[in-house]
Amino acid sequence: MPEQLRSIIASAHEAARGAADAAALAVVESSFLGKKGALTLLLRELGSLSKEERPAFGKLVNDAKLALEALLDERRVAIEATALAAALEASDFDATEPGLEVPCGTLHPITQITHELVRVFEGLGFFWATGPEVEFEHYNFDALNIPASHPARDTQDTFWLSDGNLLRTHTSPVQVRAMQRFGAPLRVIAPGRCFRNEAVDATHEHTFYQMEGLMIDRDISIANLIHVMKTCLREILGREVRVRLRPGFFPFVEPGFELDVHDPFGTGADRWLELLPCGMVHPNVLRAGGLDPEAWTGFAFGLGLQRLVMIRYGITDIRDFTGGDLRFLEQFGRV
Repeated sequence: MPEQLRSIIASAHEAARGAADAAALAVVESSFLGKKGALTLLLRELGSLSKEERPAFGKLVNDAKLALEALLDERRVAIEATALAAALEASDFDATEPGLEVPCGTLHPITQITHELVRVFEGLGFFWATGPEVEFEHYNFDALNIPASHPARDTQDTFWLSDGNLLRTHTSPVQVRAMQRFGAPLRVIAPGRCFRNEAVDATHEHTFYQMEGLMIDRDISIANLIHVMKTCLREILGREVRVRLRPGFFPFVEPGFELDVHDPFGTGADRWLELLPCGMVHPNVLRAGGLDPEAWTGFAFGLGLQRLVMIRYGITDIRDFTGGDLRFLEQFGRV
């Protein structure tokens, strides 16, 4: 039987090397490795051998099968390469000619600046958290120190749903959800989409994007807030910036501020631009998040992502972001 095996192996290798095309190679494979192939039938004869002879002979046959399969694969690659070369030679294809450009799209500018901000804040020890866009009234208002009777609700024209829930008007609900889930200390950012029943014009949209930020620890102060904001804006605007804080009222912070940036466009003009609301987290919000305001303090801020992109690129109409005009989007690079 070993002599029979050697004969079959020699015939198989000779046939594989002599196969001129894929069809001939398939015949060789079927003849030796198929269900009725020579090597397959030889394995079925193991039963006629003694127990001592079976392992060694079985190994010889298996090794022969593996070697033949490798040879067939090698020959298949060679046949395909030969066929391709012949086809190219017969055609007018020029392998040195530049290929056609395949459009591959681009990231939306809001997505781009979101990724940049995430990288900046991750470098400062923050992590990215998300929350539902269809939100409970409790998280969107009550837990943020905005009860039903509070006049601040009048400034947030809300899309209410038939089940009593709503489309979130800001990403601030993630503050409370993060405190409840992770406790303190805490450094979290929450970029996402928000909705308000706004009349759409060049500076207002019913669907907009925010990035909420929250830092809670022991003895956090306004100085920490200013440092983090200046670091963030320096990275995004690509230069050192001057900022100032003006008193501003927001129910979920106390004290609250409007943060202004001096000459954000870098034109040399002596002007300030209001950029983002911020402040120290209100004790009632800390309590809603399950934290003791006597033990923990923190600051929060909200960045308008569209506004930030408009400042960076000098965009004058907020509707461009959702207009779907490829000429607008292609200005922001390809990926």
